[in-house]
Amino acid sequence: MCERCGNTYHNIQMASRRGFLKGSAAAAASLALPAGLMSASEAAAAGMTTIKATHGSGLCNLGIFLAKERELAKDDGVELDFVVTPTTTDVVTLFGAGMVDVSVIPYSNFITLVDAGAPVRIVAGAGVEGCIFVGAEGITSAEDLKGKTIGTFQADTLEVLPYDYLTAAGMSFADVDVKYFNTSPELAAAFINGAIDAVCHIEPYATQCLQERAGASVLSDGLDVYGKGYSDCVLAARIPLLEENPDAVKAVIKAMMTAQLQSEQDTDKALEDTVGTYYKTSLEALKLAQSRQPVMIDQRNNTEFFVERSASMQAMGYVKNTLPAEAVDWTLLEEVIAENGDLYEQLALKTA
Repeated sequence: MCERCGNTYHNIQMASRRGFLKGSAAAAASLALPAGLMSASEAAAAGMTTIKATHGSGLCNLGIFLAKERELAKDDGVELDFVVTPTTTDVVTLFGAGMVDVSVIPYSNFITLVDAGAPVRIVAGAGVEGCIFVGAEGITSAEDLKGKTIGTFQADTLEVLPYDYLTAAGMSFADVDVKYFNTSPELAAAFINGAIDAVCHIEPYATQCLQERAGASVLSDGLDVYGKGYSDCVLAARIPLLEENPDAVKAVIKAMMTAQLQSEQDTDKALEDTVGTYYKTSLEALKLAQSRQPVMIDQRNNTEFFVERSASMQAMGYVKNTLPAEAVDWTLLEEVIAENGDLYEQLALKTA
């Protein structure tokens, strides 16, 4: 186990791109509550099934944001209820503890939850690509990073990409100084203000880093390491909910698929409906960044990718085991596709 990961597996300090999460995924798993417990009375009163959800801040969340704002699951009897946390670092803990039913979550955080024993499964995709590794002026290759500082979030997809990028170049984290940050704006500001030499960030913050630090350039956009359509975030659900109310989960998947189509057909309107509320940046910057991190709900092509990335996380010391096959279940997604052929056929990004 690597030194920076602590002495024991249970003391791993996880973090999502929303911030540094102190405490382990195992602790979250041990707090498991019945899925839907908090929303039962609200759902009954409204005659709807209320699905409590958490989300992140990147463009990979655009699908669930539109599903919520435009009430795209309402016709199927489902209402999305976003849980407001004291800090956004609680996203992974709430999902792992069973205090929310579904979550759009980075695949890396999902992998750590599964390894810790949380009853969760990937049921659909959310967003692809958009993990951008940016170097300051004079840093244009992996070799240029030797002895330099890299800013990221711990146990996040944004840490896995630099790890895999350096590994592919025959280097390791021992060759660099990795610094961890708490929030997306803080991480971007550290790079823009010169506190770190390189940064791995999501959109729209990666574009902000490129625009606001003179001489900055992209070291990797993930495509060179993983190929086109690699996953960043997924839609995951708790197993109790999948067993008790699979139709509600299907309604969420369908709503996000509808949101994908709407974002593809009118990207500007999709961003206008979410900027300010969910994205704390200008509309112009958001539009510039969106093409780097599109919505893609059908990510069946990334099944092996998740397993391969769990091997990277195992090598990094974050998990004991690689991702088991049963942790990824596309059954409900495939049912939604079969039942909504016209919708699916119109999607620009999909596996089939």
